[in-house]
Amino acid sequence: MKKILFAILVAFFTIPLFSLPNGFSSAKLGMSIDSLKDALKNDHQFGYRGDRDVSLSPSDGQYLIETDGSLSGFSFLERCWFQFSDDKLYIITLNLDRSKIDHYSVFSKLCEKYGNPSELSPKKSVWKDDGVIMSLEKPLTLKYVDAKTFDSKKDSSNVQKTTAENARDEFLDSL
Repeated sequence: MKKILFAILVAFFTIPLFSLPNGFSSAKLGMSIDSLKDALKNDHQFGYRGDRDVSLSPSDGQYLIETDGSLSGFSFLERCWFQFSDDKLYIITLNLDRSKIDHYSVFSKLCEKYGNPSELSPKKSVWKDDGVIMSLEKPLTLKYVDAKTFDSKKDSSNVQKTTAENARDEFLDSL
């Protein structure tokens, strides 16, 4: 009986309080470009101005929507970027307005809601679950990434490490 109670307590304290959100407000990972455009038109905090905020990379068919939340009368958002892969939203990047909110307040709220980050450095804090990678980066950028799409893109890239990156890894291995 004690072992079962202990296992339940361990599981309770190691599982995040809530699963990570799959986006912010009306912008959700996995949305089509048309669905996101409709959502942004109705959510004024993003400052979406229509198709002039959409760009296309002609080489690989990747879409990017950039918005300016500072155009909205009262928004905690500044610039926001929405990246698509295979016509699905897979990265949401939100630059928050540092004149209205601070890094510590955002970090504290994220820890309260989702537990301690799985990665922590002076540059960023990262929370992960099976579907979402959420990061808070300095000075004040919040990112939501579709983990499966990101991993598949990372696995399929042929980018080799630079000499400097290899030298850094060798140095760290020698410690």
